[in-house]
Amino acid sequence: MKHPKGPSGMNPNRRKFLQASGLGLAAAASTGLVTSNATAERIQSNAHIVIVGAGAAGLDAANRLSREIEGARITIIDARTEHIYQPGLTLVATGIWQPTKVMDRNARYMPEGIDWIPARVSEFDPEANAVLTDDGQRITYDYLMVTTGLQVNYDAIEGMSTDLIGQMGIGCVYDNPNHAEKTWNMINAFTDTGGVGLFTRPPGPVKCAGAPLKVTMLTEDLFERKGTRPAADLFYTPPAKGLFSQPDINEFLKEELPSRGVTLLWDHPLKGIEPELKRATFQTPEGQKTLDYDFIHVVPPMQAPEPLAKSALAWQSGPFAAGHWMEVDQRTMQHPRYTNVFGSGDCVGTPIGKTAASVKAQVPVAVANLVSVIADRALTAQYTGYTSCPLITRKGQGILVEFDYDLKMVPSFPFIDPYEKHWFPWMLKDRMLHSAYNAMLRGRV
Repeated sequence: MKHPKGPSGMNPNRRKFLQASGLGLAAAASTGLVTSNATAERIQSNAHIVIVGAGAAGLDAANRLSREIEGARITIIDARTEHIYQPGLTLVATGIWQPTKVMDRNARYMPEGIDWIPARVSEFDPEANAVLTDDGQRITYDYLMVTTGLQVNYDAIEGMSTDLIGQMGIGCVYDNPNHAEKTWNMINAFTDTGGVGLFTRPPGPVKCAGAPLKVTMLTEDLFERKGTRPAADLFYTPPAKGLFSQPDINEFLKEELPSRGVTLLWDHPLKGIEPELKRATFQTPEGQKTLDYDFIHVVPPMQAPEPLAKSALAWQSGPFAAGHWMEVDQRTMQHPRYTNVFGSGDCVGTPIGKTAASVKAQVPVAVANLVSVIADRALTAQYTGYTSCPLITRKGQGILVEFDYDLKMVPSFPFIDPYEKHWFPWMLKDRMLHSAYNAMLRGRV
């Protein structure tokens, strides 16, 4: 049964729901992105805690630690003054948000009394409980929280450079609003004229694995909305024979993309591009294969930042050693060889999650367990692997994907089928989650 629409064009039942949920933190609370701020009694300590990285995980950890420990000296090291709301970059790259909407300042979220060193860590020395910075400082610590984020390896793609983004049909949603805006310029022009579009995905873990898929589907949707879809041939090039780690969503995407005329080219990791010729080379099991394009969305391989990758904190063997990800216990977020070191966010090697939702779930665990180590208590906080992705399929529609280490769907909303496209995941992405994210930076959710 269809419901009449009010003056705003929105179904009244939908409008009432959104009003009741507050279009912000109250709504996000239902998703598992907001939790109680109740904490145990503050502990007393004169320890020196160093946090490396002032991204989402670092700021969240700094605020939590400053409230939970009295007397400690807390130092955060990061040269960045600008803060980027990275979950919004896909919306900038597809013309839905303006770049200014994802730009902020780290200073707004720094807790009072913290020492902020505006430098970059150039070396980790966990044997000596010290880090070295690029401006020559040697900083010792009693406890270390590593929240560096990751490194996007553009030079791993032959012929690729960040200078090319926004030129000759080349886009890349990752890293910053400038890249996203230039990508939108390319997508907007491409959806006017049509041609061949290649949407790539590299091997290994990447920041927000849903982003390449969202860019693909939102571009296809834009073609439809402009009426130019027949002029385009679209290809998605996964590096293996899967599209998404969660099996049910993987099967959904295997049907969804082809049903919309997007051809899946399995086992096609991108090897290089020839920008002047608009030609891409893929390393397939049958050998190298070249494809011409009018637009290409380049997603380079990613790894832990070089100083972390070269340190003793990185995984030395196993599945996460290839990306040099930081070694942590996947449940406690503690380093197994250096027990005064913890990690959170994109830099850690865990089976699931390089998303803001993973940060939201990991940081309280890492902080609680760090506090327990300082207080000489057992580590009881556990990270379940929870991660979430509002997988946007079209403007105004998506699937809210939530799962854990067991790859089981753990939906937060009983009234939404997690396997059906729905308006609510779109509203979360477009209207709600940014407020929850900002509260997370302050350690309040």
